[in-house]
Amino acid sequence: MGRAVGILGLGSALPEQILTNRDIEQMVDTTDEWIVARTGIRERRRADENTATSDLATLAAERALADANLAASDLDLIIVGTVTPDMFFPSTACLVQSNLGATRAAAFDLEAACSGFLYGLTVAQQFVSSGFYQYVLVIGAETLTKITDWTDRNTCVLFGDGAGAAVLGPVSQGRGILANRLGADGNGGYLLHMPGGGSRMPVNQEVLDQRLHYIKMAGNEVFKFAVRTMANTALAALADCGLNKDSVRMLIPHQANRRIIDAVSRKLGLAAEQVMINVDRTGNTSAASIPLALDEAYRNGCFADDDVLVLVGFGGGLTWGASVIRWGV
Repeated sequence: MGRAVGILGLGSALPEQILTNRDIEQMVDTTDEWIVARTGIRERRRADENTATSDLATLAAERALADANLAASDLDLIIVGTVTPDMFFPSTACLVQSNLGATRAAAFDLEAACSGFLYGLTVAQQFVSSGFYQYVLVIGAETLTKITDWTDRNTCVLFGDGAGAAVLGPVSQGRGILANRLGADGNGGYLLHMPGGGSRMPVNQEVLDQRLHYIKMAGNEVFKFAVRTMANTALAALADCGLNKDSVRMLIPHQANRRIIDAVSRKLGLAAEQVMINVDRTGNTSAASIPLALDEAYRNGCFADDDVLVLVGFGGGLTWGASVIRWGV
């Protein structure tokens, strides 16, 4: 049995610009009422043309390090979960490493779409639990508005930008990450994807004309998959560490859609005050979603030491994951 591993510090970052539903009404044929009824989203943040994913990731990382009372030079590894890297290479994690001056740290990106932060947590836990590394920085960061088709009324209302970061390290036995569950079904990859821009369909005039370099989603199918998978994965992760839904103080779900969150909450039998929701103000920020929500709940004092938290999400791939954490060091 390895060392207990937990979260030592949290941080987050959001762009300044707020894009409201009223703003989107000026872009496509939609209404504030329709967007709220279907998604629960009222506004989201949008990065300006000079702000890249690494910029938001760096700011969130600096705040997480300060919260953990650690210096960048203490870090052994930086993992960034993102589907919107600054560029194909170098990795966003290497850009963040440079920005922070974390000269001792190895660095790589991890791509599991909206499940990216949970995948990153799981990978980081293995490094620290084994003793291979002492401190690992896990960041979920996205600038999804840069790959959003602002002529597609079904998807452009959903996405926002932001970053959330967590510093992982050893904690006392019985605290920290108690269980992780990860999953994937590549057969559903076509339900949520960006077809253009990679080696299968490099950017050319035809790709641009067909707007294939933007997010494409089959909303109804993704909705059904999300509700089923999130509830089942959360319960399985709890069972892995001998707990059940009655043990849960807070659910920190991926903030994709208010109706999905409500359906999962009902399946788990949780009261409203046990579920962190900020999708109304952030939209869907993909890999940044869970760490943003976790940091907000933490700052607002929604949980205390020894409380059990369940982080759960789903994303393109299709991917899914859950982590059960007993809070505290």
